[in-house]
Amino acid sequence: MSDCRPILLSDTHVARVAAADGPLYDPRWRMLDDADLDLLAQGLTQGRPRPIPIFAYGSLIWKPDFTVGARRRGTAIGWHRSFSISLDHFRGTPERPGLMLALASGGQCDGLVLDIAEGTEAQSLRAVLRRELVAHELAANACWIEVQTERGREEALTFYADPVGAQLADLSVEDQARRLAHAAGAAGSGAEYLLRTVRGLAENGIHDDYIWQLQHLVAKEIEAAAEREAPPAHATGTAGRSGG
Repeated sequence: MSDCRPILLSDTHVARVAAADGPLYDPRWRMLDDADLDLLAQGLTQGRPRPIPIFAYGSLIWKPDFTVGARRRGTAIGWHRSFSISLDHFRGTPERPGLMLALASGGQCDGLVLDIAEGTEAQSLRAVLRRELVAHELAANACWIEVQTERGREEALTFYADPVGAQLADLSVEDQARRLAHAAGAAGSGAEYLLRTVRGLAENGIHDDYIWQLQHLVAKEIEAAAEREAPPAHATGTAGRSGG
């Protein structure tokens, strides 16, 4: 990892991606209710440290959706970021599929450890588990991983580390960029998700070569698509007039 570099992807690029209608969730899923979420939270956190630490590497950095107490930089040991989950809902449709960020085995990943504020555990865990896991079919995608912080080695709860029960896409970074540049669905576009993620990392002084390469490629693909779709320039002048 190195110092943050300029971000090419911009709000202007995001605005060029056409919106799309589609399902917010897979209609085949069985959604988790409050009782399910509370039972899942109990199993995940029983005997674990307090306050409960969450390792954020993507959207949880810029939109945690739970009450955060302390926060600190952390490096996930043995994991790296990967846009590997294929989406035909949420930020994608069957016609314009998207990708969701996950953790994949190998390497390391700099992110944030967000402690759930003490006294808010029940509602905060409900909120983060409802948002991240959504349905019974995805409920296995929460686990504890080792994270290196200023305190030394500690464990933190994270989501989608080697995802299970999700449709995966093994794509080159160039193909990932092409997907993200055109993907959109009920929750917005892939480009918007990537832009908010790269900005969230930069604001916290975190650089990931893979994410920076991806945002550069997505910006270039959006620009190229706009050029391809631009109407041809029409010649102007006196053509078609008759002389007297």
